[in-house]
Amino acid sequence: MGNLLLSALDWSEVWALLIPLLVLLFHPKQPNHLKPVIIYLWLALLLNSIIDLLWVFKIYLPAWLRSNNPVYNIHSVARFICFSFFFIHYPKASFVKLKKLLAAASLLFLFINFLFFENFFNPQQLSGNLLAAEAYLLLIYCMGYYLTALRNDSADLLTGPDFWIVTGLSIYLVINFFVFLFYIPMLDVDPVLSVNMWNVHNIAFIIFCIFITKAFYVAARYKYPV
Repeated sequence: MGNLLLSALDWSEVWALLIPLLVLLFHPKQPNHLKPVIIYLWLALLLNSIIDLLWVFKIYLPAWLRSNNPVYNIHSVARFICFSFFFIHYPKASFVKLKKLLAAASLLFLFINFLFFENFFNPQQLSGNLLAAEAYLLLIYCMGYYLTALRNDSADLLTGPDFWIVTGLSIYLVINFFVFLFYIPMLDVDPVLSVNMWNVHNIAFIIFCIFITKAFYVAARYKYPV
């Protein structure tokens, strides 16, 4: 039973995405500003499937193709880009200039980090700096959303689909910020503990997908301002 649960967690980065995507098939009419989230789900499904398949079949692959770490880095960049578009363009958005500046600063960080400090395609380990920085920057976006909601004192804003997406993303990021930050150092000290830490990440990812699913249900009857 324990092994079955662990196997389910190992593959959760794939099957958890099917939950909102299946709901999307029954509720295809979603607001335009949710398109970056929908694009992210399809990209994440593709990238996470590659990640798990590379892991399962690595003994049959050439040495240069056995590591899935670069794909995790690609996923991190794709997630940040998609949700940056979401936060900048959702209705009632505020701090737009700050968000655009934040997106530009993240691209600068990406360039500097992988030019001087890390190898983006390092097969030995994923980039803890990239994942932690992504989580930190997206949390700033999330805080901006909540500040807007408090400033507008709008209960309607807090019950819309955006609220469910941002809250699910916030839970995922808060839980995983320290996982991302300490995963690589912990891998050298205690590999078993690092694996357990990644299971925490997978559980948070499932929660994130469930919240996106709820958002798609809510969006079907939520009225946005023109």
